Amino acid sequence: MKTKHLFKTALPVLVSLLSYAASAQKIGIFDGQADVGKNVKPGSGTFIPQTQQYVISGAGYNIWFDHDEFHYVWKKMKGDFILYTKAEFAGWNGVEEHRKVGWMVRKSLDGNSAQINAVEHGDGLTSLQFRRTAGATTEEIKSKINHANIIQLERKGNTYTMRVAKYGEPFVTEEVSDLDLGDDVYVGLFVGSHNADVAETGIFRDVRITVPFAGNADQRTQMTLGSNLELMEIATGNREIIYTVPYSIQAPNWTKDGKSLIFNDSKGLLYNFDLANRQPKLLNTGDVKNNNNDHVLSFDGKMLGLSSSVNTLGGSIVYTVPVTGGTPKQITPKGPSYLHGWSPDGKSLVFCGERDGEFDVYKVPATGGKEVRLTTEKGLDDGPEYTPDGKYIYFNSVRSGLMQIWRMKPDGSEQEQVTKDDYDNWFAHISPDGKSMVFLSFLKTEVEPGIHPPYKHVYIRMLPISGQGTPKVLAYIYGGQGSINTPSWSPDSKHIAFISNSDMSK
Repeated sequence: MKTKHLFKTALPVLVSLLSYAASAQKIGIFDGQADVGKNVKPGSGTFIPQTQQYVISGAGYNIWFDHDEFHYVWKKMKGDFILYTKAEFAGWNGVEEHRKVGWMVRKSLDGNSAQINAVEHGDGLTSLQFRRTAGATTEEIKSKINHANIIQLERKGNTYTMRVAKYGEPFVTEEVSDLDLGDDVYVGLFVGSHNADVAETGIFRDVRITVPFAGNADQRTQMTLGSNLELMEIATGNREIIYTVPYSIQAPNWTKDGKSLIFNDSKGLLYNFDLANRQPKLLNTGDVKNNNNDHVLSFDGKMLGLSSSVNTLGGSIVYTVPVTGGTPKQITPKGPSYLHGWSPDGKSLVFCGERDGEFDVYKVPATGGKEVRLTTEKGLDDGPEYTPDGKYIYFNSVRSGLMQIWRMKPDGSEQEQVTKDDYDNWFAHISPDGKSMVFLSFLKTEVEPGIHPPYKHVYIRMLPISGQGTPKVLAYIYGGQGSINTPSWSPDSKHIAFISNSDMSK
C-alpha cells in the first residue's frame, strides 16, 4: 500500500517534469516552447534554418480577461531588450477574426500570469495588451494603425514600448511606462486562435532579440557591442544574418565580382569575407592598421580606398591599396580626411575633410595631389558619393537644419537638396544600375543633426535617385554608426549588406 501511494504521488510530478523537458527543447534562438493555459489543444513551433523563419501554430480560447490560452515559443531573459519580427498569418481567411500573432513578455508560463504583448489580430487590429498582476483583467492600448506586420516590443526598466508598422512605412509607437514584471522574464513569439477547438498558424521572419547598449550612446561611444552581418533582398525585404561576432565589425563593401564583402573591425583591421564559405580573411594593408569604417571600392573593383587614423597628421588619412592587399599609398597629406567615394573613371576621390574648423566635401586625384573644396556652407557636409554615370556627387548636409541628402555636379556647382523630411539622413548610396539610393535615417528625438552615433533605432530607407516620392523603409534596425557607412549594394542592385548590433556578452 505504501509503495502504491508513493507511485500515485510521484506520477504527477514525473509527468510535469517530462512536460517541462519537452517544452525546454531549443528552437532556433529560443529556449523552448509550450502551450500556455489548461487543457489547451496542442500547438507547435518549428524553425526553418534555410529561411530563418519560425512557423508557429496555436489554439486556445483567447489572450484576454484574467487568463490566456495560446502556443508560446520562449526564451528566459533579464534586463533590457528589443524584440523585432515581421509576422503574418498563414492564410488570411482564418476561422476567427481575433486570432493573434505577436511578441509577448510574461512573468511565468502560468495561464493567468502578468504579461504584456504586442499583437496583430486577424482582422488587422494592432494593439498593446497587458495584465499588471496574476489574474488581473487585461488592459489594451490600440495602435493608430491596423494590419501592421512589423512588430517591435522594447523593454527599458518598467517601460514597454510597442513600435509597429506596415512594412515599408515608419513605426507608430505606443507605450506603458509603469509595468513591473520583474527582471527575470519569459520573452517570445506567440499564436492564439481565439477558438479552443481550432489551431491557427503564424509565420515569423527576421526575428531579432537585441540587447541594447547600457547607457546613452553618443559620437564618442566606444563600439564594443556584438555585430550581425546581414544581407537584404530589395524586392522582398527579406533579411538573412550570414555572420555573427560578439565584437564590432562595420561597413561592409560588396566587391564588384559579387563574391565577397570587405569590412573593418574595431581594432582597425580590414577583412575580405567570402560569401561562399562565409569566412573572413585578413586583408593586408601593411603598416596602415588603424582603419575606420570609411573605406570604398573603385568602380572597376581593382582598388580599395581606405581611411586610417594617424595622430601625428591630425587624424584620419586617405590611402589607396589594391583590393587584394598590399602597401597602401597615402593620398591626403593631413587629417581628418574621411573617404567616401571614387569617380567612375577611377581618377578622383571624394572625402569629408576638416579644414580650419569646418567639415566640407573635397575632391583629390586618386594618385595624390592638390585637394579641391567642393562645399563651402557653414555646418557639416559629409558622405560624398558619385553616381555610376559620374554626373552627380550625392552627399549629406546639415545646412537646412536637419541632416538631409543633397547632390551637386562633380565640380561642386548646382547644389540642391534631395530629401526634405523629419529625419536625420546620412550616407546616400547609389545602386549600381543608377536607379535608386539607400540611406541611413536617425530619429531626430534620439540624435542631434550633426552626429551619427552607434546603438540607436535607425531605418535604412530607399528612394528613386531623383528623390521623388516617399522613402520606403527597407530595414528597421538597432545600429547607426558603422551599419552602412559605405556603398554596400550587390553588383546586380538586388541586395544590400549592413550591420546590426546587440550586446552578446549577456
